[in-house]
Amino acid sequence: MKPLLSLLLVLTLSACAQIDSGQPAVQPLTGQSLALEENSNVVWPQAQWWRRYQDSQLDALITQALQSSPTLESAAARVRMAQAAARGARAVQWPQINANYHLTRERLSENYIYPPPLGGSFQTDTGLGLQLNFNLDLWGKQRSLVKAAGQRTLAAQAVQQQARTVLVSAVTQSYFQLQDALAQSDAITTIVGKLQKALDITRDRYKNGLGIQVDVDQADSAVSAAQVQLAQAHNNVELLHHQLAALLGLSPDQLSTVSARTGTALPNGVPEHMPMALLGRRADIVAARLQAEAAGAEVSAAKADFLPNVNLSAAASYLSLGLDKLIRSGSANESVGPVITLPIFNGGALNAQLSGRRAARDEAVAQYNQTVLGALREVADTSTSIRSLHEQIRHQAASLKAITSAYDVALDRYREGLGNFVQVLLAQSEVLKQTIQTTDLHARAYILDAQLETALGGGYGAEPAASPTASNPQ
Repeated sequence: MKPLLSLLLVLTLSACAQIDSGQPAVQPLTGQSLALEENSNVVWPQAQWWRRYQDSQLDALITQALQSSPTLESAAARVRMAQAAARGARAVQWPQINANYHLTRERLSENYIYPPPLGGSFQTDTGLGLQLNFNLDLWGKQRSLVKAAGQRTLAAQAVQQQARTVLVSAVTQSYFQLQDALAQSDAITTIVGKLQKALDITRDRYKNGLGIQVDVDQADSAVSAAQVQLAQAHNNVELLHHQLAALLGLSPDQLSTVSARTGTALPNGVPEHMPMALLGRRADIVAARLQAEAAGAEVSAAKADFLPNVNLSAAASYLSLGLDKLIRSGSANESVGPVITLPIFNGGALNAQLSGRRAARDEAVAQYNQTVLGALREVADTSTSIRSLHEQIRHQAASLKAITSAYDVALDRYREGLGNFVQVLLAQSEVLKQTIQTTDLHARAYILDAQLETALGGGYGAEPAASPTASNPQ
C-alpha cells in the first residue's frame, strides 16, 4: 500500500497544471519612499477632539449624530456581513458532518432487473446515515481564504471608523457654517439698524430744508437693500439647519434651534512636517492596506487550485427495502477513503483565474497608494490654508476697524451738514462687505481646523502599519 501511495503522489504532482509566473505590477508606497519623518511633534487628535472647542451645543449634536445616523448603521451592517463571511471561511477548515434520511415507496418493474417476487411488488426503499467530509488543505488554500476574510473584516471595521470620523467632521463643519450664517444675520441686523438711523437723519434734514429728496430716496433704498440681504441670511440659516438635521438622522422639525455661540478665540496649530505615523493614524489608509493584504491572500488561494485537492470521506448508514429491516445489523453500510482531485488540463481556466486575482491585488495596492497620496495632500493643503487664513484674519481685522471708523465719521459729518449722503452710502456698503467677510474668515478657521483634525485621522488609534507588500505573493 505504501509504495502505491508514494507512486500516486509522484504521479499526482508531476501531472499538475502549469502555473504562469507573475510579478506584482504595482508596488505600495512606503513612508521612506515618500520622505516622511520617523519622529514628529505632531499633536494627534483625541477620540473626542471636538470637545476642545468647549462648545456644549456642538458636543450634544455630535453625540446625537453618533447615536442615530443612518451612515453609521450602514457601516455597522457591512461589518456584520464581513464577520459572517469570515466565520464561513473558518468553518470550512473543520470536518463537515451531515445526517441524512430518505424513504421512497415505489413499485418495481416486472420487466426490468428485478426477479420475482420483487418484480411487480411495492417496496419501501429507506436509508439512515451519517457522512463526514474533511478537506486536508495540504497547500493552504483554506488558510489563505480565512486570512483574506479576516483582513476584510478588519478593513470593514476600519471603514466603519472612517465613516464615524467623516460624520463627526461633517457635523462640525455644518455647525460652524450655521454659526457663520447666524453671525452674518446678526451683523446685517446691526447694519440695518444703522441704515435706518441714517434714513431718519436724512428725513429730518429734508423736513428742515437742509437736504434733498434724492438723499431720502437713496437712504430708503439702502435700508431696503440691506433688508433683502437680511432675508437671504435668514434663509441661509434655515437651509443649514436642515442640512445639520439630515446629518443627525432627524427631520428639520425634530432638531432644536441652534443658538449663536459666544467667544472669539480661534483655533491654531498645524504640523510642520508630514509624519510617517500618518499611515497608521487614518482609518481609510488602514482599510486600504488590509484590503490589499486580503487580495494578496486570495492570490495564494488561487495558486493552490493548481495542486491536488485531497478530501477524506467517511459514511455510515443503514440501507434496506422495508422499514422493518432498516436498523438491523445486516442493513449496515460503511465506507471510508480519500477523494483526490487533480487538475491536469483545463484550457487555461486556472491561470485565467489566477491572473484575475493578481490583477485584483494590483488594483487594491494602487487604491492603497492613492489613499496614501490623498491623505498627504489633505494634510498639506489644509495646513497651508490655515497658515494663510491666520494672516488674512489679521489684515481683515485692521480693515474692518478702519472702515467702521470711516463710516462713523461720514455719518457724523452728514448729521452736522458737513458731508453728503453718497459718502455715507459708500462707507456703509463697505462696512457690510467687510463685516460679512470677517464672519466668513472666522467660521473658516474652525472649519479648516476640523478638516485638519480629520486629515490627521480624527482620533483613530491604530498603530502605524507595515506596507502591504510584506505578505503579497506573486
